Amino acid sequence: MTNISFKSVTLPLFLSLTLSLAAKAQLFQGDTLKVVQPSAIFEKIKPGSVVILGESHGLAAHRDQHVQVLNGLRQQGFKVSVGMEFFNYPDQTFVNQYLTHELNDEQFLTTVAWAGFDFQFYKQQILFPDTSEGATTIALNIPRFVTSKIAKTGLESLTSDEQKLMPPNFQVGRDSYKQRFTEIMHVPPGPSLDRYFIAQSTWDDTMAWNATAYMKLHPDQVLVIVVGDFHAQFGGGLANRILARAPETNVVIVSQIWAANMMNDGTTQPMTDDEIKAEITPSPIYGPRGDFVWVSRP
Repeated sequence: MTNISFKSVTLPLFLSLTLSLAAKAQLFQGDTLKVVQPSAIFEKIKPGSVVILGESHGLAAHRDQHVQVLNGLRQQGFKVSVGMEFFNYPDQTFVNQYLTHELNDEQFLTTVAWAGFDFQFYKQQILFPDTSEGATTIALNIPRFVTSKIAKTGLESLTSDEQKLMPPNFQVGRDSYKQRFTEIMHVPPGPSLDRYFIAQSTWDDTMAWNATAYMKLHPDQVLVIVVGDFHAQFGGGLANRILARAPETNVVIVSQIWAANMMNDGTTQPMTDDEIKAEITPSPIYGPRGDFVWVSRP
């Protein structure tokens, strides 16, 4: 993906961008900021691809766009599996039982200790794969108690059983990813920040390990990963770890932006056009936010 500045966008494209921001949702090509249709995503996909769908958790607009991508891939004839950040990989058996209706919603959510966001924001994605053609939903993540312990007391504090849950050949994320992580954490450099970043990297590398292991066995499929947008942005989190483990993988990143600012009183205010432009413009340091950037307005 090529680095460009917003000033380099041609006038017709600038006008197109400005006019399009009035719409509820628009998809932009990450490097050129050209407004495109979802079909542009599908043109980049081939069997064996991994599509990383970023999201702000618990948003109907992002859920709907997940489903739009999934349906579009199926209409293109791809076998589509789904990878979920929210599920821990030791719980894969329970995910399988849910897909085959051995567990109902209540039993499944209790078994996997679902907490936080409304399950209805993710049920369609989880149940999307056609198991009759060999597709499935994959539990990608490491149990939270492992990353919580790393963040508090360090990687070296893990017990032997906890260490067995870590991804083989674990590596932390690249320097530019740590720089972005530092900017959002507001923690001064030092041991605490290092532990937090190792925990963050553990999420990414565990998901990458499970995703690449699955795709090695199923190269005829497309894997769509639903994940928090920070893990997707600028290719520095999950995508970087996938490519480190399987450099030949065709990874397509779709970053999603909810164009609203959280106010001090807990309310939200729509972003201005200038704020949206700042979010989608490729960074002079990190490059494009994704292969595609999907902006949804309140």
